[in-house]
Amino acid sequence: MKTIAVDMDGVLADVYRQFIDMHFQDTGEQLDTKTIRGLKEREAFPLLEKHVHAPGFFENAPLIPGAKEALKQIHEQYKVFIVSAATEFPRSLQEKQSWLNRHFPFIPWQQMVFCGSKEIIRTDIMIDDHFKNLDAFQGKTYLFTQPHNENASSGRHLRVNSWEELVGLLATNKQKKPFL
Repeated sequence: MKTIAVDMDGVLADVYRQFIDMHFQDTGEQLDTKTIRGLKEREAFPLLEKHVHAPGFFENAPLIPGAKEALKQIHEQYKVFIVSAATEFPRSLQEKQSWLNRHFPFIPWQQMVFCGSKEIIRTDIMIDDHFKNLDAFQGKTYLFTQPHNENASSGRHLRVNSWEELVGLLATNKQKKPFL
């Protein structure tokens, strides 16, 4: 069975929505994803450090639309590992595991990988929204579109804009009917 490494923040968890909502709560200023397009997260969200250290930030992030249903279908065809850089923000370790257990109970704890650098990951496929993680990866790569990477050329990484699109591509690669 082929293996897939799936990033959490920006691929499963909608941390952009979380940052935008928290920024509005703190400042009354409504950020628009069009105005932050192409900016690194720390540039787009001036209160990022405050928010990622706030209790509940990672545990309460909303789901990316279609992620739960798609991952359930992918899980039937591939061995799925959730790979998340979590050691930079120590509070996130417990919160991310709790979030995954709540939203993706079909992913066992043995397939949850919390790390610093993802360069050691050796699955067949990696899905991530950051070039720094995909560039060092040896297998097939999918770049999940987020505002910080929208203006950049995807290079050798296949860009995907939604879970529905990704599931269709994975099904095509397996030469079967699309899942959705």
